[in-house]
Order: sequence, then C-alpha cells, then structure tokens
Amino acid sequence: MNRQLADDESWDEADDWRDADNDDDDSPTIPCPYCGREIYEDAPRCPYCGQYISDEDAPAKRPPWWVILGVLLCLCAILVWIAAGL
Repeated sequence: MNRQLADDESWDEADDWRDADNDDDDSPTIPCPYCGREIYEDAPRCPYCGQYISDEDAPAKRPPWWVILGVLLCLCAILVWIAAGL
C-alpha cells in the first residue's frame, strides 16, 4: 500500500489518490434537508449541521417555562378555591 511519490507529485495529490481508492462505500447517501451536504441515508441527524432528519428521531421538546408555571398557578388557585369552600 506504500506508494512512492514522483518528483513532480505533491503530498496532496497522493492523498487524493488514496481517497479515490477508498470510495468503495456503497452506502446510500442523501442530501441533508437543512444544510444540503451528503449524509448517510440511515443517519438520525446530520453530522455537519446537527439537525435531526426526522421529527421521530428528535428528542421530545419540553414546553416553555411559562406554560409550566401557568399550569402550576392554576392548580394552586383550584386548590385554594376548593379549600375555601370547605
């Protein structure tokens, strides 16, 4: 696998030669819908931009803090209303 460089050949050209030999991958690729770079079809998220490819693979999103606080305040108001009625 060691190859001698010719006098007029640079290291970059030698690397291109090695990369051309390693293109035996038959893994299907698709363009990322967000950044457009080629990614493996089975990838759950893009390794370049970090976006999840589908909503099914993305982690569940939490509601904003103000929604949680509003629900808790409503529950407290209901408990106070029930306690005042007894």
